[in-house]
Amino acid sequence: MSRRPVVPPFRLVASALAAAALLTTAACSDDGAATTAADTAADQARAAERNIAEQAPTGSPTGSPTGSPTGSATASPSALTESGAKAALLTETDLEGGWNQVRDAGKWRDSMLIGQVDVAQFLTGKADASDCQELVDGLYGEDLLGKPSGASALTGFQQGDSRLLEQVAAYDRAALDDRLKWMASLPQKCDQFTLDGSGGGERTVQVTEVSVPEVGDARQGLHVTVRGDADGGPATLSLMVTAVRVGDSAVTVTGGGLDGDQKDSVEQATQAGAERLRTVLDGGTPSPQPTDLD
Repeated sequence: MSRRPVVPPFRLVASALAAAALLTTAACSDDGAATTAADTAADQARAAERNIAEQAPTGSPTGSPTGSPTGSATASPSALTESGAKAALLTETDLEGGWNQVRDAGKWRDSMLIGQVDVAQFLTGKADASDCQELVDGLYGEDLLGKPSGASALTGFQQGDSRLLEQVAAYDRAALDDRLKWMASLPQKCDQFTLDGSGGGERTVQVTEVSVPEVGDARQGLHVTVRGDADGGPATLSLMVTAVRVGDSAVTVTGGGLDGDQKDSVEQATQAGAERLRTVLDGGTPSPQPTDLD
């Protein structure tokens, strides 16, 4: 059995209006004016139909938001939890080159980063010097992006004299974006300066920008070298640090040591770390899971 075609509601209303207009006009007209009155009524009915048609909804189907072909809004990443931050941490499997995970990464500190910036070297005054001091203090304290506003977790790996440290944490979105912009300004503000060590020794610090893998929602990278004396002889500390924002959270990776900045390993860790964090925020579980070394 074939189905009868469905007549749109606005056409039913228009037809009713036309019929009413014709009946009313016919009742009020004599035989000589009937044809003219009927024509006028038909014109009015067609105009009414056009007005109703123009008011009918067009475009997306009912219930489907603009720009969403499926009718459902895109889900935003969930908030980072403590368990999620730990699950997002890198594992030895994520890295190549014989990196070994360590237990005491949260206690790592490099004495070559301890000191006071020589303000006299800055032609622009104390403002840039303050930024450079904040940089070395942030590298020493492993809090270059500032204090997390929520959950955070940290892990570290060692390969000979080189170290690689990763932190996953939740931040205030606006503060995090400001911090990434601040990092981007450092190669110009702090391209080279002197750090006066606690023992009276001077260290030369150089800061340059480095490229970061195209992951996450925003990213920034720095290369920092510190030249001075360590353990009674000349030494050069080379560090590469990357920060990637994913939603309201971020992955920070710092790698290097006296053997170089470990650029390839830092880039690999940045890529894998951002992907693992994205998986966690999307409600998934990255594989493999980190080893509990607490």
